[in-house]
Amino acid sequence: MSSVPAVAPWVRTRLRAAPGAALAFALLVVVTACLAGAFPRAVDRYEDAGLVHTLHQARPERTTLRVSPPMPQYDMSGDAPGRLLRPDVLKRQYEKLMGTVGGSLSVDRGQSAYGIATQTDTAVPDPFIPRPSGLLAHVQLVAQSGLAGHADVREGRLPRTSGPVDAASPEVEAAVTAATAKSLHIKVGSVIHVPCVGRDPLAVRVTGILTPRDPGRAYWSTVPLLRTPSLVRTPPPDPPQTYWLGALLLPLEAAPALPGTRGEPSRYWYFAPDLGGLRARDLDHLRSTVASLESGPGLRHVRTITGEGTDVGTRLDDDLAAFSQLRSRIAPLVAVAAAGTATVAVVVLLMAGGLAADRRRTELALLRARGASLPGLTGRLLAETAVVAVPAGAAGLAAALLLFPGARTGPAVAAALAVTLTACAALPLRAALAHRAVRVTAAREDVTAVRPSRRRTVAELTLLALAAGAVATLRRSGTSAGQLVSLAPVLTGVIAALLLLRLHPLLLRRLARPAGRLRGAVGHLSLARAGRAQASAVLPLVALLTALTTAAFGGSVLTGVAEARDRAALLTVGADARMDATAALPAHLAARVRALPGVHGVAAASITYEAKPLDGEDTVPLVGVDPAAYGRLAADTGLGTFPAGELKNARTLPALASPAIAQAYGTRRPFLVRLGDGSTVTVRITTVLDRTPAVPGADFLIVNRTGLPDAAVRPTTLLLTGAHLDAGALRRAAPASVTVQTLAEMRSRYADSPLQTGAGHVYTAAVAAGAGFAVLALLLALLRAAPERAALLARLRTMGLTRAQGRRLLVLESLPQALLAAAGGTLTGWTAIRLLSPGIDLTTIALTSAQPGVDAAALHPDIWSLTAPAITVVVLTVGVAGAQAWWTGRRGSVRELRAGEGR
Repeated sequence: MSSVPAVAPWVRTRLRAAPGAALAFALLVVVTACLAGAFPRAVDRYEDAGLVHTLHQARPERTTLRVSPPMPQYDMSGDAPGRLLRPDVLKRQYEKLMGTVGGSLSVDRGQSAYGIATQTDTAVPDPFIPRPSGLLAHVQLVAQSGLAGHADVREGRLPRTSGPVDAASPEVEAAVTAATAKSLHIKVGSVIHVPCVGRDPLAVRVTGILTPRDPGRAYWSTVPLLRTPSLVRTPPPDPPQTYWLGALLLPLEAAPALPGTRGEPSRYWYFAPDLGGLRARDLDHLRSTVASLESGPGLRHVRTITGEGTDVGTRLDDDLAAFSQLRSRIAPLVAVAAAGTATVAVVVLLMAGGLAADRRRTELALLRARGASLPGLTGRLLAETAVVAVPAGAAGLAAALLLFPGARTGPAVAAALAVTLTACAALPLRAALAHRAVRVTAAREDVTAVRPSRRRTVAELTLLALAAGAVATLRRSGTSAGQLVSLAPVLTGVIAALLLLRLHPLLLRRLARPAGRLRGAVGHLSLARAGRAQASAVLPLVALLTALTTAAFGGSVLTGVAEARDRAALLTVGADARMDATAALPAHLAARVRALPGVHGVAAASITYEAKPLDGEDTVPLVGVDPAAYGRLAADTGLGTFPAGELKNARTLPALASPAIAQAYGTRRPFLVRLGDGSTVTVRITTVLDRTPAVPGADFLIVNRTGLPDAAVRPTTLLLTGAHLDAGALRRAAPASVTVQTLAEMRSRYADSPLQTGAGHVYTAAVAAGAGFAVLALLLALLRAAPERAALLARLRTMGLTRAQGRRLLVLESLPQALLAAAGGTLTGWTAIRLLSPGIDLTTIALTSAQPGVDAAALHPDIWSLTAPAITVVVLTVGVAGAQAWWTGRRGSVRELRAGEGR
């Protein structure tokens, strides 16, 4: 009969002995691994969305790769034109080029095309085409592949060829888009005569009017003229005149007829990038690929297919470079929150292992005394924690993969694996350090008694040198310093924690002397208890200071971003809402708008943008205002405040001017200003203002409206102030020709880039997670001392200590370290922000593009972000201490004494 083992397996026994602790530990690992795995995937998601958004905004005329061989010298007597322009030849070259371009760049075949187009606009004499300034309309002849698959026939039919076509063909068929037909008065059956060289004009008969499918995509928008005609203005120095320019869409088989025209036809191949297949992580490869195609090995390969002299042109590289620069400025700021949160999370995991080791200190010491080897004990503890941590880490990783699909898996797996390994190693390493020597009772490690070792001093000096180097480099190089931006606040917090731990014993000794002279034992006893705190309290303090520093830094960043957007929106709108028209506004509009809910004030302004001082060529916006209403508006917005008496009406109108205008025309002498209708006014600059609400630009002149000629008195702009203005109600109250802008709508436009909004969301989430881990670290630190405090209260109550005195004792005992962390965190956050602010410009993350007149958004301390987390730490510490005292009082002294003796 087989014998039954007398001893149950270690892991199963320990898990059954403390299921609550194992479950709490598993939950901690799940949450931490999920956050760690989600961070890189969230960054990938918003960076990919930002890249696609950037290229969508750039439009296909910039992002499409255009392969253009040089225009050959066509010999009309030979067959070269027909051979080069045959559809089969063009298609064969297109497929070869697709293999070259598509092999290194993701290409959207459905939006790519090839064909032949005239490079020179040709004037056509047909009288039915409009002539706005008397000039003949011009046309381009385009034979592009895939026309039938990218357009719907609105009228007529698609063009075709009825036989062989060459340079001598007298007539071809074509189609036009509906927009071209409307602007050029073209109908089905219209014939357009395109001049030729040495022969009669080529008759182009329109057989169909088309409606483009997906007109905003690359097929139609690489050359917008294909779908939309343009009204071209003649260049100076000739008098400005305009003429129509449109495109006639020929079938590809009719391309051999183009060499006979004066349009100088040329072949082309367009390759539209597949935006859905672009990833921000491949940005360097994309830029290298585009550079190779433009002027590298890729271009040489293209020329072997199409001939020497072929050019590959695109503005895609400029857009990729702009996105790369934006990302490089935003990424270090996001990494600040990530580094802070990661540091606090690691500390919490280590504290969880330390708490478990302290809870089982007696058990592990007894095992060592009975002969357990240190490697064997460490291995058993590692197996015990791995059984819980590994499945929990896998569950956290799975949750991160499900929450953020479509991103890279490798960084998420690495981050979750790091969390799992840290969680597995925390308890075994802490136990190995505590029990490397065999002893039953542990030596006291009071914070006031333990002297820092030489190794600790060297480590602290090393960290101090790294922090100083990071801060100095960041102040000198800005966000281009890379990861130093993310490490500098964290290193500052760690250095501050180490410094405060050295100052903590000194402060306690200084406070203990005067406390000893006080009546009553609670104050002196609480300080003595605070001095007997373990010197290993470095981890909670590092966690708290790092979290407080990161929260202060992050809150200041978010506040600075919000302030920059508010400032930019206010400079653009000039008030809470704005109504503009190119002509005079209706007389009743101001009264109607003033009656709307939420409108507090209305300031009318008549703006003439074509005013010319001294009858010169330079134009300046001249603003006529009501001094009282406009002065109140300027005071409310803080844009160019001035006394209302500065704009008294007189023969020579006093004027408020921008610094550039005041410098150009002087502030002493009056000067003449000619308005757009030819009338004149005489003004003299009396006050210089940097900003003004009515004009978003940097140049302006402001005068009393009643002193202007009658034609310029009628207001063209209304500036509204009020809370919670309804944009819809304002638009309903105004005529259709009036443009309405609100401050809230304008502000939202500055955050429409997924790269910026995504970075802001990830930053906020990381700071919130760091704050949560810091609270958990504080709770773990309090939980670690809870049993000893409970036993102390029970003993003291047997000596006559009241419940109120017990609450005061625990609160006063916990206050020194809480106040130290709160004050140190506030001071460290302020110091870090002041030290790092010269190297950080928040304008990039705040605004989608450079905003004229908006100063760089600098990082500055935010009082709420500095004080709120620190106050929370103190309140939470006091609250937990008070709650523990209340709960201990309810349980009774005998039970706590027994529990305390057991510990």
